[in-house]
Amino acid sequence: MQNRSIAIVANSTWNIYNFRLNIIRKLLNEDWSVTVIAPLDEYISYKERFPRVKHVPLKSLNRDNRNPFKDLSLFRELKKIYKTIKPDLVIHYTHKPNIYGGLAARQCGIKSIAVITGLGYPFIHEGIVNRITKRLYRMSSNCHSKMIFENEDDKAYFIEQGLVDASKAFAIKGCGVDTAIYLPVPNGLEKEKAIFTFIGRLLHDKGIVEFVEAAQAIKASHPNTEFWVLGELDKQNPSMVKKSQLLDWIEKGAIVYHGFVKDVRPFIAKSDCIVLPSYREGMPRIILEAMSMSKPVITTLTPGCRETVLEGENGFLVESQNSVALEKGMIQFLELDYEQKHQMGEKGRAMAMEAFNSEKIAEVLYDIISLD
Repeated sequence: MQNRSIAIVANSTWNIYNFRLNIIRKLLNEDWSVTVIAPLDEYISYKERFPRVKHVPLKSLNRDNRNPFKDLSLFRELKKIYKTIKPDLVIHYTHKPNIYGGLAARQCGIKSIAVITGLGYPFIHEGIVNRITKRLYRMSSNCHSKMIFENEDDKAYFIEQGLVDASKAFAIKGCGVDTAIYLPVPNGLEKEKAIFTFIGRLLHDKGIVEFVEAAQAIKASHPNTEFWVLGELDKQNPSMVKKSQLLDWIEKGAIVYHGFVKDVRPFIAKSDCIVLPSYREGMPRIILEAMSMSKPVITTLTPGCRETVLEGENGFLVESQNSVALEKGMIQFLELDYEQKHQMGEKGRAMAMEAFNSEKIAEVLYDIISLD
């Protein structure tokens, strides 16, 4: 496979920087010529680490747009790029590149693979966006030689809905976590306050409201607790919580808000337990990062999330969209003794090393890409 060229398409350079560097490294090591196609942002700094990678800015991708006719400009731009760079293979990430990039690749006679990194808002919520997205996937799925999912539930859902033929559907365990960067900082001796931390975009679908409601209930009965929130308001997502609601939580002392943080490791290190009450994920990266750092986790019995937890061994699973269930899960954690919490963290680290290591995930993904 030497001297072959591949293009990787995503909806942001942030996405490339945070989630795709493992497969880029693997492809370069296997002598592929790699071109990244993504909108420019500050994370273009990844190029300093990978000077051999060519980056082509993508100008017409608008995450906020819900009108498929307006997205035709993305189709035309990708088609023009593919005709210019003539890659042997294109790997598309996220919904719009999967749909419009797949159609463009087919018209150019270029082999294409789609990676579904999570179903997100269009599939969590019923309505016209859901129906249109399904229709577009049915139309574009034949453009891809393979469709790769980041958990088994999403793969099964696409097959059941007739969105992909089972013969070309594959599942991997997300994009993995770099266990050499997210090093263990196991919980030490009991502290004055136990810290539960939510890290993610402030979206209803991430369970931030349930986290705050559970926090308010627990603080009333367990005053020796703190609830940290790290993340930003995503104005391009219809599931975003209102800024006024966030301010109300802060003013009432329900949470300690740290805003958006580029490097979450110091905050994970100071936390006792990482909590993600998400309604659905591809594979929750922040949970993997917490596990790699030997932190117990609490997440939900939903696709993607449930694949990260062995109940009672590295954390707890609770019902989604249920703040009472989340409250019980966090109290269950508080009732553990020091050694039990420590063992939970150690189990999580072992799982991260064995099942979710980013280099191992890249090997699995590369093997799927390489299949004829």
